[in-house]
Amino acid sequence: MSELRDPIRVMVVDDHPMWRDAVARDLAASGFEVVATAGDGEQAVRRARATTPDVLVLDLNLPAKPGVQVCKEVVGANPALRVLVLSASGEHADVLEAVKSGATGYLLKSASTEELLDAVRRTAVGDPVFTPGLAGLVLGEYRRLASDPGPAAGPDEPDAPRLTDRETEVLRLVAKGLSYKQIAERLVISHRTVQNHVQNTLGKLQLHNRVELVRYAIERGLDDE
Repeated sequence: MSELRDPIRVMVVDDHPMWRDAVARDLAASGFEVVATAGDGEQAVRRARATTPDVLVLDLNLPAKPGVQVCKEVVGANPALRVLVLSASGEHADVLEAVKSGATGYLLKSASTEELLDAVRRTAVGDPVFTPGLAGLVLGEYRRLASDPGPAAGPDEPDAPRLTDRETEVLRLVAKGLSYKQIAERLVISHRTVQNHVQNTLGKLQLHNRVELVRYAIERGLDDE
């Protein structure tokens, strides 16, 4: 992955103008570059593609196109884009749907401004960020998904790509739910090196985001080693 631009470029999507403007103002005042805002799903997809933010702060309840669909489309078009859902809903179904659609994190609107700013910073470097209580739910869903048998590999399909020992080690720690910072400290390597290993692994396995990577690791029992 290329180096993040400094300052971090952020786009805010919410259908309530006062809320949207307040979040954008808080982000700008804290040194983020707010490259765009949008009030509906169709507008969000267009402007995200035009402005290429590093982080999309996204509400789920949007007119014209729901937030989960926006997330799927923008991440599908640009896998390097990180999505932080900022929602009034703490319903488990909404959280899981957002994560499955490619969101890196999920924060409730009841979070403080400081929690939001920290979440955007962490989301920008690929760390999963969840409102307390939701992280365990998401990991539990990874495990449930991993227990579902996937399609068997056909005889003509190549063997699984070979990962280096260090890539496998990083993948195992990702599967256990550690942040990049925690992995870097555990392995005594830099945060950037951890990110590089993750990006190389995603490329080798032809996966698109950390959600798919964790599922892959749990399917192979790496989280239990």
